Formats: sequence, structure tokens, C-alpha cells
Amino acid sequence: MLAAALLAPGPPVAARGAPAGNVPDITGEYHFLSPDDTLAILEEEGKLKGYIDVTQPSEESDAVLSYSIALGTRQGDHVDFKTRKIHEKYYRFSGTAERGDGRAPSDPDFLRLVGDLEIVTTVAGQEHAERRHEIFKWKSKSESDQEP
Repeated sequence: MLAAALLAPGPPVAARGAPAGNVPDITGEYHFLSPDDTLAILEEEGKLKGYIDVTQPSEESDAVLSYSIALGTRQGDHVDFKTRKIHEKYYRFSGTAERGDGRAPSDPDFLRLVGDLEIVTTVAGQEHAERRHEIFKWKSKSESDQEP
């Protein structure tokens, strides 16, 4: 299962002291738009798999929607992905993988995905995109272990 691969022991990413632009693997969990949302990525030979778990506003539902990554690539430090659609909505991201302030893979903000996120909704057959610049920060090991 993907979650097991994401939580496997051992450092899946750059060793300590790696230059800021040197991120050999971005496999892991990141904070998404709210504190309860998670972006989980599994990188295999430049292809990205994973999902975005989004907690619904309490007035809508108590459900968590899991948007799987339909297309995802990484070339150098450039990252692109697009999720599958749920309820006429999906996410697109284009940005870079960067080292954060954390010193080890178990630390928060060890890696960051920095770039432009589009939240795309379809209304009456037409797509509308809300564009925003985002920084998705790496979750610490203790934060990732708290996931259900």
C-alpha cells in the first residue's frame, strides 16, 4: 500500500548537509491547504503517485476526500502533478522541490514543494481555475505517524 511505502523507515531523501537544490527523492507527506489536509507523494523513477486527503468543511460533511494523483512527473527539481476529479473538482500543481529548514527527514519542513496550485472546478461544463502560490512543507515523522 502507498501509505506503508511513504512511512517506511530510513531516509528517503537527501542526506544531511545536501545543497538546497539537491533533492534526490521527494517521497513523503506534506501539509496541504489546511492543517488537517495531507499531500502524500511516492516518487519512482521520475513518476509521481500519491494522493491529497482534503477534510471537508463541517457545514458540508465530516468526510475526507482522497484525490489520487492521476499524472505526476519530476524532472530535476521541477514537480508537476494533476489529481483525479471528485465532485467536479481537481488540483494541479507546478513548482519545485526544495530543502526546507529541517535538518533531517524526521524533522518538520525538511523538504518543501513551492509553486503554483490550481484548484479547478467544473460548472455547467466549463472549467474555472483558482490559482495561488503555495508552499507545502514536509510533515515530521511524529505528524505522519498520527495519520489514521
